[in-house]
Amino acid sequence: MVDEYDVIVIGAGPGGEVVAGRCADGGLSTAVVERELVGGECSFWGCMPSKALLRPGDVIAAARRVPGAREAAAGEIDPGEALNRRTEITNNWDDTYQVRWLEEHNVDVVRGIARLSGTRTIDVAGEDGSTRTLSARKAVVIATGTVPAVPPIEGLREIRTWDNRDVTAAKEVPRRLLVLGGGAIGVEMAQAWRSLGAEEVTLIEASKRLLPSEEPFSGDELREAFEEQGIVVVTGARMIAASRTADDAPVTVTLDDGRELVSDEILVAVGRRPRSRDLGLEKVGVEPGAFIQVGDDLRVRGVEGGWLYAIGDVNGRALLTHMAKYHARCAADQILGNGTDASRESRAVPRVVFTDPQVAAVGLTEKQARAQGIRVRTTRCDLSDVAGALVSGEGIKGSIQMIIDEELQVPIGATFVGPDVGDMLHGATIAIVGEVTMSRLRHAVPPFPSLSEVWLKLIENYDAQGRTS
Repeated sequence: MVDEYDVIVIGAGPGGEVVAGRCADGGLSTAVVERELVGGECSFWGCMPSKALLRPGDVIAAARRVPGAREAAAGEIDPGEALNRRTEITNNWDDTYQVRWLEEHNVDVVRGIARLSGTRTIDVAGEDGSTRTLSARKAVVIATGTVPAVPPIEGLREIRTWDNRDVTAAKEVPRRLLVLGGGAIGVEMAQAWRSLGAEEVTLIEASKRLLPSEEPFSGDELREAFEEQGIVVVTGARMIAASRTADDAPVTVTLDDGRELVSDEILVAVGRRPRSRDLGLEKVGVEPGAFIQVGDDLRVRGVEGGWLYAIGDVNGRALLTHMAKYHARCAADQILGNGTDASRESRAVPRVVFTDPQVAAVGLTEKQARAQGIRVRTTRCDLSDVAGALVSGEGIKGSIQMIIDEELQVPIGATFVGPDVGDMLHGATIAIVGEVTMSRLRHAVPPFPSLSEVWLKLIENYDAQGRTS
């Protein structure tokens, strides 16, 4: 027996939930197939628990910058309560509420492992060994996300390590933590566990600086903050071997410069690979195991009839939860016949690293813009230049940079470094997506005294450059 729906979604993470709900709300019969927890990586092992682990340290750091408040924050963080809060936010890794939301939107939830078996047809293997066949009249959407990548380092695959799931679900604070990878996951978890009481945290990044895909100054400023917090940062060095004498023994790693480091736990956070290997993509002429190539309409390239879509991390365009939800909205509109696509996506992908200081960026870096042949000018200011920093606390610092396309006179990239700057990022996103000219931005007056006055400083510095050039 074949169960027919208008739309079938494979994967019930943030993107899968949104596209299924919107299609069902639009009157299409919809099913979503999930092999693990509805809500996916973000809800249970990514965005939500990681930010819960970071939050206590963030609040204490903010309070200690304010005379009068720092005296009240003189004690230590209670790691047990912090971990309890993390568990509460993940509903103790129970997806009842997420399932209920889908059911309220008339989406059928099917548990099992889904594989494409032909055109608009999926076989679902249940935990009990049964197989159920689903057929889609209009569309199939792949929203299976990514899994951690493990680098080819001698001994690393043979020993017990932590990935993003282990580090966000840990029940105790490790005494010593070694972090391999200076991207968003690595830096966030290094700081989270240090603030929760880890005595030794060491972060290893093969590139010359932390956050190597962002503006150089952001990684440099984050490193300075980490070293002030007692986190050891090793950059420009590669790990070449790892070993444990027993599963519960310390881990010893060797770097390419001959140094050996010893720790109780090691987090491997060097990137992600697409969860596309066992989806049956070869049945429809698509290479398995790779990021699934899509057009701006989110349809999978090379599949006749345009019925197969891939959204979120699995298509490799932007590995971020909010972009997966954006893809979901665009794909649902395509399926429902509303025509919205993601053609403007590449101009303004917002990203925030929720450390202290935060690193928030959107659009192109200066290097990326120049590589595209764009004639650009950059304008910068310090967060401490504005009165809002003074009233926010002592020692509030950071750098803000905006990149302007000199031909079009519009911003095409922005980076903010400092406490809580992520909340200022959306203004830059709007300016870039809306192609707001610099002449118009001059009339966007920021409130006083707020940190958002950096916008005024950026424009003033930009104008001053023009007068002297």
